[in-house]
Amino acid sequence: MDDTQWQTLLGVIRGDDVTPRPVAFIIDSPWLPNWAGMSILDYYTSEERWLGANLKAIGEFPECIFLPGFWSEFGMCTEPSAFGAKCLFYENEFPFAEKLIHGVDDIDRLVRPNPERDGLLPFVIKRLQQCRPRIEATGHKIRFAVSRGPLNVASFLMGTTEFLTEMKVNPDKIHYLLRLITGFLGDWIEYQRDCFPTIDGVLLLDDIVGFIGEEDFREFAQPYLKELFTRLPVSVRFFHNDSPCRASAAHLHDTGINLYNMGIDVTLRDLQTWTHGEVALMGNVPPRDVLAFGTAKDVEGAVDAQFRSLADPRRILFSCGGGMPPHVPTENIRAFAARLRTLSERRPADVN
Repeated sequence: MDDTQWQTLLGVIRGDDVTPRPVAFIIDSPWLPNWAGMSILDYYTSEERWLGANLKAIGEFPECIFLPGFWSEFGMCTEPSAFGAKCLFYENEFPFAEKLIHGVDDIDRLVRPNPERDGLLPFVIKRLQQCRPRIEATGHKIRFAVSRGPLNVASFLMGTTEFLTEMKVNPDKIHYLLRLITGFLGDWIEYQRDCFPTIDGVLLLDDIVGFIGEEDFREFAQPYLKELFTRLPVSVRFFHNDSPCRASAAHLHDTGINLYNMGIDVTLRDLQTWTHGEVALMGNVPPRDVLAFGTAKDVEGAVDAQFRSLADPRRILFSCGGGMPPHVPTENIRAFAARLRTLSERRPADVN
């Protein structure tokens, strides 16, 4: 994002009365390649096509803040690949990392990866380094160190059901695994910052957090997430979890999070209450049923309903619940942004 957008983001996190109300979306390979007219595999394997897709997005929608911005990624394969997971890539489907822990004893054989050399991580960095001059020529900068979260990575290494089961059966082994993964992810985040000093934010994505209750969140998730969010002295500590969040919501601020992107199982107003207004929120128009498959009128109606539901729209980034899903058409993004701008320009009495 450019400097103006970055300052807008910081203003929202501080709780400033930012007008017009900002529109923001997480964009990556589920949406961007096909929208830009290429396959997912072309997007991953061609630096020019990856850069072209991202440039096309910021050119088409200058009124939108795209997070994390010029995201260099290989889907869910990025971090698991560093441990040696076999990665399956398809022409136009999402890639998948096969599990490599088939029993808890396999955990002991894992070695902490080196982000400078292992798996796909060097390719993530090289892509950004080679494209950085052209990114900065547009006025944009690399702002975020990005990683999947520790529970998410663990679930790919051993399978989601197996991971959640062993959390109860063999908690010591799971803590050992999460400690290993968290140490590696901390190295990975720090290495990204070393390579790109313009980074002043951390984005962690971990939907597995929503599969556990409050007690398990406090034991198996919060300590490791907090370590990662507080490892670097950055201004933006952004967490994505679009699975259920009731169990974790009250603890987000204490985990070091100051910006949260949620799913659609909860209202923004409820989350404002559960987080005590201490965390900026990003959401949460239904991504698939409205933003992707609804009409422009449906999108406008959903933005209306969301805006009117809020007694206080500060600390809100208006968005969809989760990342931008596949198949979202250009006209729906424009309808979202235009409707929010109209609502922002009206007096409160005109809106309510």
